[in-house]
Amino acid sequence: MTKLIIQIPCLNEAGSLPETLARLPRRIDGVDVIEFLVIDDGSTDGTAQVARQWGVHHVIQHRRNRGLAAAFRSGIDAALAAGADIIVNTDADGQYEGEDIAALVQPVLRGEADIAVGDRGVADNAHFHPFKRLLQRLGSRVVQRLAGTEVSDAVSGFRAISRDAARRINITTEFSYTTDMLIQAGRKRMAIATVPVRTHKTERPSRLFKSIPGFIGQTGVTILRAYTTHNALRVFVGLGLVVAAIGAMPILRFLWFWLNGDGDGHVQSLIIGGSLLMLGTIMAVMGLLADLIATNRKLLEMNLAKLRQLEETIADQKRDTEKPSAQPVGPREVKLAPRQSKAG
Repeated sequence: MTKLIIQIPCLNEAGSLPETLARLPRRIDGVDVIEFLVIDDGSTDGTAQVARQWGVHHVIQHRRNRGLAAAFRSGIDAALAAGADIIVNTDADGQYEGEDIAALVQPVLRGEADIAVGDRGVADNAHFHPFKRLLQRLGSRVVQRLAGTEVSDAVSGFRAISRDAARRINITTEFSYTTDMLIQAGRKRMAIATVPVRTHKTERPSRLFKSIPGFIGQTGVTILRAYTTHNALRVFVGLGLVVAAIGAMPILRFLWFWLNGDGDGHVQSLIIGGSLLMLGTIMAVMGLLADLIATNRKLLEMNLAKLRQLEETIADQKRDTEKPSAQPVGPREVKLAPRQSKAG
């Protein structure tokens, strides 16, 4: 039996959540059970209560706002504990077309991908400002290069994840999980697929960031941190070699003057060059130490994945032994006026 859990991180989404829930699929070929999960990240407008009123199967509440990455992690842990075979993450603001979940999960269902990313067609998406489209394309190219993937919409939060991939992915950033996940997945040799999806125009500004420069800065830090975490040897040894090469130039300059009998007036070049060579060597040694730490982290991640699998097994056994008191109540069906969408 294949279970799909659709998780929705929320922050003050009581007004838009009902429409988002109404547009989610109730049946998908190849999926036996579909359940919904809402992560209320410290909302003050009764988002969790609205989710319960609409019959959402799983509701998680953070006592205070902890950020999108933390909400995503909480959702993944809860979905795994609930026995999800596939986890889909979507937004509550109505940006993504719920019907496209059926197409998004297909690469994972067929065993062709560990992660499927919804491509919003950022190059020509009419719902995005031209400057935003440019930034999205540039950012996606950077992530593609660093992660070794072909994902054309790296910051899309519309994703389907297999249970095995969800066990192995460990989000460490405090900002957004999107780029961190892709760099991790690329490093761990996971199969990543891209699925074209439709989008809707959102009527309110993003709650993830307050300004474009702020978004660029935080995303850049997230990418740099994620890449350095998983490629510490390459980063530090590379930087060390660059610094050492710069340090070699004043040393060569000193040697040139010294061979020509004029070395006394250029001792400062020797001092600067020697300092840079020493700094480059220290950075290279730091790379070796960081690589050893990364090896230990891999072992810890393997143990964490096994621990998650053990917890899931215990949870499954507990569900099997419990006698259900009533049939689960699914989200209520409502009729809403169709909204125009554009193919991504």
